Amino acid sequence: MNLNAPLTIALSKGRIFEQTLPLLAHAGIQPLDDPETSRKLILETSNPRVKLVIIRASDVPTYVQYGAADLGVAGKDVLLEHGGDGLYEPLDLGIARCRLMVAGLPGTQTPVSRRLRIATKYVHSAERYFASKGEQVEIIKLYGSMELAPLVGLSDLIVDLVESGNTLKANGLVPLEHIADISSRLVVNKASWKMKHEAMTVLLERLREAVGAG
Repeated sequence: MNLNAPLTIALSKGRIFEQTLPLLAHAGIQPLDDPETSRKLILETSNPRVKLVIIRASDVPTYVQYGAADLGVAGKDVLLEHGGDGLYEPLDLGIARCRLMVAGLPGTQTPVSRRLRIATKYVHSAERYFASKGEQVEIIKLYGSMELAPLVGLSDLIVDLVESGNTLKANGLVPLEHIADISSRLVVNKASWKMKHEAMTVLLERLREAVGAG
């Protein structure tokens, strides 16, 4: 694939990176170093005009918004929290699928004397969801082990990503309400889309082909 402008793509390690690699390979882009073993944060690729920057998943929209990367791959959960300012979201890559859910112990009741407590790292998504239902809740921000919160009385419910549901089940919790279907999306910096439109369009079409072929 010939590109007439250099492109920088922001990716995060782990599941999203692994599932993005075959799509990029369809576009003639393969990293020259393995990000799981390399300490490099900027990876050269088989296309000399394309570089990959390896960052935290939650930082991908920020890097793209401010132009530190021309485009990136981020989960819809991350984009819902970020808000999408300064970004185009032209393609659902259909990878890393899961659901954003409300979950808790079976038979959880709304407390009489206080607001419902929700433990989550998806603060904005949880606030918007419960506000849409006309419910005032107390959000407790956690960064991990969300399932523990209802078990020790920290929260009444949690809002978290659910893939198979096995972790919930193992801890005696059940999914209660569906908030959103989640998959990874291609996001593009608005200024880069205008200034590097031809290169962006070529890459987008190749990725769209790869998604369709999958």
